[in-house]
Amino acid sequence: MTYCLGVINRAGLVIAADSRTNAGVDYISAYRKLFDFSIPGERAVLLCTSGNLAVTQSILTLIEREIQDQAEVNLHSQKTLYDTACYVGDKIRQIQERDRPWLERDGIDFQCSFLVGGQLQGEDPKLYLVYAQGNCIQATPETPFLQIGETKYGKPILDRTITFNTDLNAVAKCALLSIDSTMKSNLSVGPPINLIMYERDSFQVCHRLQLRLGAPYLAKIRHLWEDSVRHAFDRMPDIDWQPDDNAEDILID
Repeated sequence: MTYCLGVINRAGLVIAADSRTNAGVDYISAYRKLFDFSIPGERAVLLCTSGNLAVTQSILTLIEREIQDQAEVNLHSQKTLYDTACYVGDKIRQIQERDRPWLERDGIDFQCSFLVGGQLQGEDPKLYLVYAQGNCIQATPETPFLQIGETKYGKPILDRTITFNTDLNAVAKCALLSIDSTMKSNLSVGPPINLIMYERDSFQVCHRLQLRLGAPYLAKIRHLWEDSVRHAFDRMPDIDWQPDDNAEDILID
């Protein structure tokens, strides 16, 4: 399992991912899931992967090979980020078409998904979630973040904190807290955590960070966040129980 998220706003976008993968309770390893395919000064293109590792690695290898071979159609020949997301969707279909019969025969989950974010010349920064079927959805000002993998534990803090106008540095901090909250509740998500912050119209990635297990900053934000949550909880008013003479005890046999 994994957890990746992307957040877009007026100032740019943030993409973050953990690195843990597992093939059973006794085999856990780490693989990078956030990849930078940018051409500085021309286009910023960031990909995040979730799902079957063999499938996503094959897709990334195919993308890299077509770039190296300067294929007529490749990741860098796309004119918009939507076209880029559709191109990634085509590669997903291509690899799954090849491997699906064999994986299905042995009952292996072959599903995967991608986040595609960045900015191309002539358009605003954009963020897409590409599904296993190859189609995609786009983040919007009303729904500025997209998640893949183990999404449920890290979503509440995003729902309560992030807006399209949130400061980009605050977005990056919130993304790390979202991943840390997921790690706290699910052992299948873990470091190293990779984080990229892209600033609008820069067309290059200038801010990137990797936090490994035991990183002081991770320990600090976890401690401060947990203390803050406990303090907020302690300040919540007590329940005002209303007496109800007509209430009946509920007995469960």
